[in-house]
Amino acid sequence: MDAQALDEQSIGAAGERLSTAPAQDPETASTVLPALGLTGWVRWFWRQLTSMRVALILLFLLSLAAIPGSLIPQTGVDEMKVNAFKESHKTLTPIYEKLQLFDVYTSVWFSAIYILLFVSLIGCILPRSTQFVGQLRSRPPGAPKRLTRLPAYTTWRTEAEPEGVREAAVKVLRKRRFRVHASGDAVAAEKGYLREAGNLVFHIALIVMLLAFAAGQLFRSEGGKLIVEGDGFANTLSQYDDFRSGSLFALDDLGHFSFELKEFTGTYEATGPQRGTPRTFEAAVTYSEKGGPDKNAVIRVNEPLKVDGAKVYLIEHGYAPVVTVRDGKGEIVSQGPVPLLPLDANVTSQGVLKVKDGYKDKSGKRDQLGIPMFFVPTFAGEGQGQMFSVFPALVDPRLSVSAYHGDLRADSGVPQNVYQLDTSKMKPFKDARGDILKKQLKPGETFTLPDGAGSITFEREIKEWASFQISQQPGNGWALTGAVAAILGLMGSLFIQRRRVWVRAVTAEDGVTVVEMAGLGRSESSKLAEELAELADQVHSVVPTAPDAGAAHTDDAENPEPAEEAVPAEGASQ
Repeated sequence: MDAQALDEQSIGAAGERLSTAPAQDPETASTVLPALGLTGWVRWFWRQLTSMRVALILLFLLSLAAIPGSLIPQTGVDEMKVNAFKESHKTLTPIYEKLQLFDVYTSVWFSAIYILLFVSLIGCILPRSTQFVGQLRSRPPGAPKRLTRLPAYTTWRTEAEPEGVREAAVKVLRKRRFRVHASGDAVAAEKGYLREAGNLVFHIALIVMLLAFAAGQLFRSEGGKLIVEGDGFANTLSQYDDFRSGSLFALDDLGHFSFELKEFTGTYEATGPQRGTPRTFEAAVTYSEKGGPDKNAVIRVNEPLKVDGAKVYLIEHGYAPVVTVRDGKGEIVSQGPVPLLPLDANVTSQGVLKVKDGYKDKSGKRDQLGIPMFFVPTFAGEGQGQMFSVFPALVDPRLSVSAYHGDLRADSGVPQNVYQLDTSKMKPFKDARGDILKKQLKPGETFTLPDGAGSITFEREIKEWASFQISQQPGNGWALTGAVAAILGLMGSLFIQRRRVWVRAVTAEDGVTVVEMAGLGRSESSKLAEELAELADQVHSVVPTAPDAGAAHTDDAENPEPAEEAVPAEGASQ
């Protein structure tokens, strides 16, 4: 029999496992294993799946599996980016599609890891919970025969009766919130159950987070809407520019609210090395919920409007020059703000105005106009043959326009980008040299089309637009709760030490009472010896050392070190 076996035999019940980890079956620890049948292999697979090692591996794999979803455009997030990626990467696209890398979070392999992790955590929690409840209901184990073999130990002799010593020890230990049980000539105490409780809370919190993530994916909805100052939005499907939802989301789940963009305010650093850096992005809105009264609110970046279970985020902003288009007879065929998409940090923007109905050429024949636009809020490039912006605010705005006439192909059945112009069935207006006719306009100026085809006026009013994201994520609150609980549980399992203390008092042959105190922790720590010294001092203050043993108490109680031959029990090394 080796030294470890002797130690375990001497410590006895005191060396029971101090964790809720499932104990190893002694039969499976044998070096000679019987042949496994189907039931045996199923049991073996279940034990492997529900082990902490496999749970950590699956959690690591889930983190790795989420990386492609962050690096590769996802269909459920931005389908336009996915299409652009496919156009630019003809070789990779078939491979990514087979691997489901454009739909990572709904892919078979991601779902498999997710479900296996879920089952593994449940399999870890159930036996641990049962064992933990059993430990809470059980009494602390009795004292081993030889307390000197425990990691922390001290002793002294006193004239008090053994019963008085044990009563004093019970009071001291209960005051320090130990679970105490007196049995025979010793008092057994135990503390630190929050360590295992924290471990269980951590695992349960992970399950809550997984469930919240699943609910967020299945019942979520997310859409975008670009709104010009003065325009509004009602939360119905037809109002969205783009909309995505989970497989279990129903349109009846959409929140009942509407809002109007009253004014957008953007300010920028005017001088210094950070010139042009945004300082303020605010969208002043008026909103109503479920037909109630109008309310005012200000939406800022990372400060969404919360209304009827949804969050309205401010995502982007830009300019919408007000443009008036007249036909050859001077009749207004289009008038209003034209949202343009920013291209850089200085809000250089471009877009298209499409006049589908109402326009007639010089002979009175119905026609369609396509007007590409290029806008800069602070003009630069005079005399250089180009225009660009040097500041994002409206300091010296300019609008460059050209014009095409013909078929916009709006009725071709092929989806079109409202910010791009299909010129395959259109002809440009040209100047006398045969070049495409272009004109750079200041606010209030007009571009007259040739041959009496009409005119384009850049009005003095320039509006701003804001892009909003409206999201409903039903699992967010649970996910946050699970994350907080997981952190608290992990802190408890890491920083709380499970330990046991025994106090034995017996009458020696000379009639003096011998007091022994010893401690055992789940892991070796100097704090165990320090705590035992504090407990010994408190007990000693009630039952002091006998007059002929004062020196012995000073050496032992203040510096309770384990005996030279003491070896921690199995539970102390876990």
